[in-house]
Amino acid sequence: MYRVTIDRDACDGVFACLTRDPRFVEDDDGIATLDPDADPAPPAESDDGTIRETDTAVVGEFADERVDDAEAAAEACPFDAITVERVEGEP
Repeated sequence: MYRVTIDRDACDGVFACLTRDPRFVEDDDGIATLDPDADPAPPAESDDGTIRETDTAVVGEFADERVDDAEAAAEACPFDAITVERVEGEP
């Protein structure tokens, strides 16, 4: 399992993450958020995860094999607004 966190205050809407992981999309405020349904071709073993949004963060927890895509999205963010943590247990 892994956790993806988007710091809404740090995100500036450059959207480099969108080209690395199709679950990252633009929200109504013009910053990045997570939407597993936006992936046009999800891998067979992918899941929708659990996504929580607050005023300051978007947190998604997933138990699939797409952690490399999420890490690539985090690395592409010029503002370090995205973190990916590998975690144990249930969301």
